[in-house]
Amino acid sequence: MAVYAVGHKNPDTDTVATAIGAADYYKKKCGMDVIPVTQGAINPETKFVLGKFGVAVPEILTDATDKKIILVDHTDLSQSLDNLGKGEIVAVIDHHKLGDVTTTNPLEMWVWPVGCSCTVLKSMYDFAGIEIPKPIAGIMLCAILSDTVMFKSPTCTEADKKACEALAKIVGVTDMMALGVEMFKVKSAVEGTPIRELVFRDYKDFDMSGKKVGIGQLEVVDLSILTPIKDQLLADCKKVKAENGNHSVFLLLTDIMKEGSELLIVSDDPAVVKKAFGVDVKGESVWLDGVLSRKKQVVPPFEKAFA
Repeated sequence: MAVYAVGHKNPDTDTVATAIGAADYYKKKCGMDVIPVTQGAINPETKFVLGKFGVAVPEILTDATDKKIILVDHTDLSQSLDNLGKGEIVAVIDHHKLGDVTTTNPLEMWVWPVGCSCTVLKSMYDFAGIEIPKPIAGIMLCAILSDTVMFKSPTCTEADKKACEALAKIVGVTDMMALGVEMFKVKSAVEGTPIRELVFRDYKDFDMSGKKVGIGQLEVVDLSILTPIKDQLLADCKKVKAENGNHSVFLLLTDIMKEGSELLIVSDDPAVVKKAFGVDVKGESVWLDGVLSRKKQVVPPFEKAFA
């Protein structure tokens, strides 16, 4: 019976690369018939990365009914496949906090506090003594550079840096930062992209004390790139909130060079932003200096504010 390796909704490079790598790893380690899949179309950055290293784009799967599943890069039901409870989770590879996914059977779990799921996967390959194919090493390298914002994110650890050094050697990359800049330039390209696609490019819903809170993130090399469409992004966040019954929808516009984010605010209670970050909210956005990571710098303070 086939097993499906799948990451979270609105797939990013880490979720796709980890699914692809997990399929290779478990085939070689256990002889599993593992198929990497995504829950939706890949974003421009991921398309660039897969194309650069000649890796095929995974097929799309949205329903877990009667399927065996390897979850990567998430353990939250709101971010996972439909009908997850009607399938069987056999393994988890992740670098986030534990979510609300539960299982009826024992499973293999690799969950570490590092900057990227591909860093966890790299250690799994090393532990099992399995060689990483060059194309998969390439996409894993890019995933770590992306998730750690080229090592600038507070989520970045020494394990992430060491993993990148080792992966770069496998691939033959001598200048990781140049590769990272090339990748982020692709990520920064927004012209001609539908506004809803930009809002959902890296978007996740969270359950915070019974309230549905959506947090998206757009990372660019220069925030001025987004200035012409900022009002449209805010307007679409309002539509997302109304359509999906959210208490709040927040969109981080992250400037990776200035190392900070402008937070667009659509909420039934904008005061939660001051509770979370200690900044006064006078309009529909605030600047959060030094904030690059949704996982470490945005979700935890919001969870406390909503408690």
